[in-house]
Amino acid sequence: MMMKLWHHVAYAMASLFTPFAPTLCRGVFLFTALLFSPLALSADIDGIWKHAKEPVWIEIRLDQSDGVVVHNDKFPERVGNTFIKDIAADKSIQGLWRGSAYIPKLKDYKNVEMSLSETGTMQIIGRVGFFSRTIEWLQVDRLPLK
Repeated sequence: MMMKLWHHVAYAMASLFTPFAPTLCRGVFLFTALLFSPLALSADIDGIWKHAKEPVWIEIRLDQSDGVVVHNDKFPERVGNTFIKDIAADKSIQGLWRGSAYIPKLKDYKNVEMSLSETGTMQIIGRVGFFSRTIEWLQVDRLPLK
């Protein structure tokens, strides 16, 4: 008798939630996605990056707020120079960092924005007056063999 009663209670509970199951599952999925999306979107730019077109590698060190040239086939004398300084995450836009990059032609640091694309490349965008330039960088695990 008790088993039959539990069976009816379980059936009643299941029938109550059955119409809401897809909505409930979507709600749980959405909540989980929203909970963990800042972790996915907050991928940082820390690490070693290779210029997409030139034989230049830099190391972004967020703990030191800078980016240093670690390998340069064309200009080996630039190794060790600070390429980007004052790197800080933009508090108003997630996934955006700001800093100042050294422009050899201008012999000065200019403000830049850094962001990660959906493909995992880093874009460094610099603007001087009406001109804008975007340079893509590819993240690498290690430096090239010398």
